[in-house]
Amino acid sequence: MNWENIFASRTSRMKASEIRELLKLLDQPDIISFAGGIPDPDLFPTEDFQKAFAAVLSDERQTAALQYSVSEGYAPLRQWIVSQMAKLEIECEIDNVFITSGSQQALDYLGKLFLSPGDTALVAWPSYMGALGAFNAYEPEYGRLIATGNRSAADYRQAAQNNNSRVKFAYMSVDFANPTGETMDLTSRHQLLDMADELDIAIIEDAAYQSLRYDGEVIPPILALEIARKGDINSTRTLYCGSFSKTLSPGLRVGWVCASKEVISKLVLLKQASDLHSSTITQMAIHEVASKGFDQQVAKIRSSYAARRDCMLACLEKYMPEGVTWTRPEGGMFVWVTVPAHLDGAELLAQSVKTQKVAFVPGRAFFADGSNGNTLRLSFSQADEPMIDEGIKRLGALLRSAA
Repeated sequence: MNWENIFASRTSRMKASEIRELLKLLDQPDIISFAGGIPDPDLFPTEDFQKAFAAVLSDERQTAALQYSVSEGYAPLRQWIVSQMAKLEIECEIDNVFITSGSQQALDYLGKLFLSPGDTALVAWPSYMGALGAFNAYEPEYGRLIATGNRSAADYRQAAQNNNSRVKFAYMSVDFANPTGETMDLTSRHQLLDMADELDIAIIEDAAYQSLRYDGEVIPPILALEIARKGDINSTRTLYCGSFSKTLSPGLRVGWVCASKEVISKLVLLKQASDLHSSTITQMAIHEVASKGFDQQVAKIRSSYAARRDCMLACLEKYMPEGVTWTRPEGGMFVWVTVPAHLDGAELLAQSVKTQKVAFVPGRAFFADGSNGNTLRLSFSQADEPMIDEGIKRLGALLRSAA
């Protein structure tokens, strides 16, 4: 049977994640990996989760934990998120919070909610490849989102019209972005809100790394800025996507969307038609652990990751040849490296794994048009400081020889 004859047209936009393929290298003990943006498992609150699952299955919650549940999510967890949002100056109610199976599912649902084939999604250049993968299935056009205010709403509208398209949303990872590690400044956040108001589009604020700030001044989320402007979350166009993957556990797959009730009600319908609800017992365990020690857990991982970031930046300064530049993130898990224009990240990776035993992610996959091949993403979250020193030393040697 020729399956290609009956696959939907959208499957032509589906591509394997380069990161998921690179994760296979983690099983090779001789590889120093700066590839996956993966939390260090040694920092997981493992004992807390052991106690949490045992508690959930040994008290009055056990029946509910194993039964079907509501699509919106476990109410105590949603209420805890409401209290966390308030700390970020995002005043909301439980009906403004919707639980997803990781923030990746949130991006998929939002792509499904907003994008018809040919619609335009404005994305950063580069952008989180998981977001591009989620949106690709809905066959959009991509516009380059310039967050500095150097491009007007009229320019975005005209570019879309030239493609017989309509702009639907702007997507940004605003704090310590994946892949660059960069943070959108306060002025740019206000300019993005102005542009979205003029275009009458949604803003998808990817806040997966928001808790991982190591230094610098805290900047309010875009949703908080918009609530301050408009007075009420139900009058806003910003959709805040949060996650427990980088703070508590990625394997439990729990994220959330905080937005106006009108949007949340539509997301609930998508959930009902998709997987009914996220795992109830997992949500209960997340709530048990978060409510008892979230701030302490975040403080622990911040301390470890900050030291690794500092080590990586110092090693890049020490070992990189002339002509190589990199970002200096205030948080998150990533440093973005730009190498001389004649070099290609994918070719460098092949050489690096073969001769230096060092893995990273080539940058081309983070660009909607496949450009900028002379870039690399390095993650410092899972390598200890001696590994970072040795790995960056080897990578510097490779780049010197390639140059």
